[in-house]
Amino acid sequence: MLIKALCDYYDILSEAGKVLPEGYSNVGIHYLVSLTPEGKVDTITDYQNHISETLKNGKTKIKTTPKTVKMPKRTEKSAIDSNIIEHRPLYLFGLNYAEDSMDADDKKAQKSHEACVKTNLEFLDGIDSPVVNAYRNFLQSWDPKQEIHNGKLIELGKKYNTFRFAFCLSGNPDILLHEDPVVKKKWEQRSQEAKDYKDEESNVQCAITGEHVPMARIHNKIKGVYGGQASGTGLVTFNNPSENSYGNEQSYNSNISETAMEKYTEALNYLLQGRNHKILLDDLTILFWAMNPRETCEDAFLAMLNGEPEKMNAEATDKRLQALMESGKDAVAYQKQLESFDDIDENVVFYMVGIKPNASRLSLKFIDRKRYSDVLWNILQFQKDMQVSEEFRAVPFYRIKKELVSPKSSNEVCNPALLSKAFEAVVYGYQYPIALLETVVRRVKTDNDVSVTGNRIRVGLIKAVLNRMTEKEEITMALDRENQNQAYLCGRLFAVLEQLQDAASGGNLNSTIKERFFASAASKPVLVFPKVLKLSQNHLEKFRGKNEKNYVFYSRLISEIIDMMQGEFPDTLLLADQGKFIIGYYQQRQRFFEKKNTDEQ
Repeated sequence: MLIKALCDYYDILSEAGKVLPEGYSNVGIHYLVSLTPEGKVDTITDYQNHISETLKNGKTKIKTTPKTVKMPKRTEKSAIDSNIIEHRPLYLFGLNYAEDSMDADDKKAQKSHEACVKTNLEFLDGIDSPVVNAYRNFLQSWDPKQEIHNGKLIELGKKYNTFRFAFCLSGNPDILLHEDPVVKKKWEQRSQEAKDYKDEESNVQCAITGEHVPMARIHNKIKGVYGGQASGTGLVTFNNPSENSYGNEQSYNSNISETAMEKYTEALNYLLQGRNHKILLDDLTILFWAMNPRETCEDAFLAMLNGEPEKMNAEATDKRLQALMESGKDAVAYQKQLESFDDIDENVVFYMVGIKPNASRLSLKFIDRKRYSDVLWNILQFQKDMQVSEEFRAVPFYRIKKELVSPKSSNEVCNPALLSKAFEAVVYGYQYPIALLETVVRRVKTDNDVSVTGNRIRVGLIKAVLNRMTEKEEITMALDRENQNQAYLCGRLFAVLEQLQDAASGGNLNSTIKERFFASAASKPVLVFPKVLKLSQNHLEKFRGKNEKNYVFYSRLISEIIDMMQGEFPDTLLLADQGKFIIGYYQQRQRFFEKKNTDEQ
């Protein structure tokens, strides 16, 4: 399913001109080597991109990255194997760094250079142009043993081995060797001839296309997966004899043709470039794409999920989310609302894939295929679940990970399995894992110095889990004065007693009853509330005769909540009720800071 979907996506990208044509690879070039007509190295100049970035402290930093160019297909072999129009220094110059000097006696460097000369001279035979002739002369005349002290190479420093090079004719830096028309023409002819060649022994039915064509012996590497090898990781590999069947070796066991292999690997590498098609959950890389050439669905997906997309500012995102959520109660209205966004095709097929590296292979953790509107609806539900006030605020999914660990710890790691399950609940509309509730409740009871935003997100998570555990919504966005759940009322009462203590002291306390009693009150209310209610009488007395307005306000509010509890505190609150306690506390606290309406005044 995955490889077929990627092949289909490649065809879509190819029509839109977003992927490389067959027979080519992207290569990051650091330096440009200018050759004289005789093949001598004239200059080696910096060919990288230099981007100026402003840091938080106001200083400017220059970020340097190699310039990406399109070259003939690169080899995937780890053994010595030269490319047509080579770019690696070991092959081009036959020199390796040993300590502080070049080493011309490195046998691997010698063999690599010899392979480069042989392969490229054979390829250049029969074609003619100024830059081709200069490159041919360079290959024939360059002697690594005579170039050990070449100042132009030594100036590159110890990173010489990691740099990549392109060639041009001196005085003509705009005409690069790999872009020369005669080079491109011969390479494309050679690629087509190789494609047309039919090896009868490997001509079997492709498992992807159904055609009888040559099979791929080795599959191209996938680059950009978090935690994967820098040189790339294989998705389809057969390295052990126990994996072989019917005498087949390597990837002949997979029955995937060369064409299908080229397509799916190119599409997968395209998705892994940049940030528009992937998100990271610890060691899991999640890819997503819509089956159309426009990438508006992917942009909107990131916007809805993270609230801070690259192509939509936060205000526009919030407005779109709010508009969709307001119509979400009515399926017909929701459909019309989707249709009003001309940049979103709600019926397009949308894929999500989770992959992670496993030794030298990629491990597929999940793959899902849905209509885009279904995915969008589930994410809207996630945003709705997370709201804890009438004022809408989009919640970035990546913030969930942050709120599941202690803000004081630099080493604590969020459970990857829990985060993955939470993501599935968001995207697929499943129930949230109960372990998510356990973790958030523990964090709220333990951490006292969490930011306002952090508290809002944690309470939103508790509300989301609790509401999906039942068939109907029990916890509302804002304070629910009609909610008679004892745990919820205990949370409200604790917030009132804390606010009373703070008001009575004039806001001069270093700590409140929250630091001392919150965790215990959320677990064993019957043991804590008699004590804090007794303390509250002292705080009320400070208002008697001096500030009767506050005295009456707090007295009535405390009495109102206790009356709804029918004068009895719960003995022990289980996990779900502890969550309701926290929500009641938070919503009542929020109420104190909201602008009061006329009736309440």
